[in-house]
Amino acid sequence: MLTANGLAGFTPRHLLSISDMNRLDIEMLLDLGEAYLDLSVQKDTQNHALAGKTLINLFFENSTRTEKSFELAGRRLGADVINMAIAQSSVAKGETLLDTAATLNAMNPDLLVIRHGASGAPALLSQKVSCAVINAGDGMHEHPTQALLDALCLRQAFAKTGQDIGGMRVAICGDILHSRVARSNIQLLNILGAEVRLIGPPTLLPADADRWGVDVFHDMKKGLEGCDVVMMLRLQLERMGGAFIPSKREYFHFYGLDRTKLAYAKPGALVMHPGPMNRGVEISSDVADDPEISLITKQVESGVAMRMAILHALSLKERGGRS
Repeated sequence: MLTANGLAGFTPRHLLSISDMNRLDIEMLLDLGEAYLDLSVQKDTQNHALAGKTLINLFFENSTRTEKSFELAGRRLGADVINMAIAQSSVAKGETLLDTAATLNAMNPDLLVIRHGASGAPALLSQKVSCAVINAGDGMHEHPTQALLDALCLRQAFAKTGQDIGGMRVAICGDILHSRVARSNIQLLNILGAEVRLIGPPTLLPADADRWGVDVFHDMKKGLEGCDVVMMLRLQLERMGGAFIPSKREYFHFYGLDRTKLAYAKPGALVMHPGPMNRGVEISSDVADDPEISLITKQVESGVAMRMAILHALSLKERGGRS
């Protein structure tokens, strides 16, 4: 059974943004996540780190990977897990987020995981409840737990070579404008010392991206040169109010990852995608499904372990914000 010894000095009360953490906080979470990657440790029936604690999953947007991995993580740590069915809740009757927060707070949960379409909703919720709040994605703002599991996945993938994340060149490609995953990953990779490149058409890159501590490219060949990791992003058509791309076919021609474009990267470069994938739009199936180069399945495997680490760490903070 894991103990809290390795989390001494962990500072955050909530996990709302990567910026809530310093490098030491991040490395402590990654170390614990690495321990939980061992299935025998992950499924240890003697590990009751969250015994007697209540975890509520509050997802206002659809999710498979994130919601189910938090549910599984909570149960494996011995928590009482409640998944709120938004369509059948009072929210569907017009209840506001703040009224929902007050109702949930009266139930005295210990951990609250929220995904919401409005940027800043988890931060607002954290001010109204007495438990730890975890941001599982808010609008186009952030998705910090995805960035953490991606870092854990990279740690494992490069463990044999001894290459540290701080020495990597990582390309994040595609719809960066609408991607909360990109924003969290950029922050985390910068904190860990990686070189980050953004690649995409001008219409899908934020106007201020050049001030994010990254290098910006509009050409895949130039942008992928010398990259150790290629992180593709989903084309988020549901967030696009206008014509951001001429067509899916043309987008794939210029920015979809296939064998030809992957060859521009460093030999042995690995591929990531947070999912869900649009095959033939952002990435070809033969790249996505090749276990020699694709980390996509391993990202999902890392999700439960990383979220166990996050729940474990935050559960050690007393209610009301005292540590």
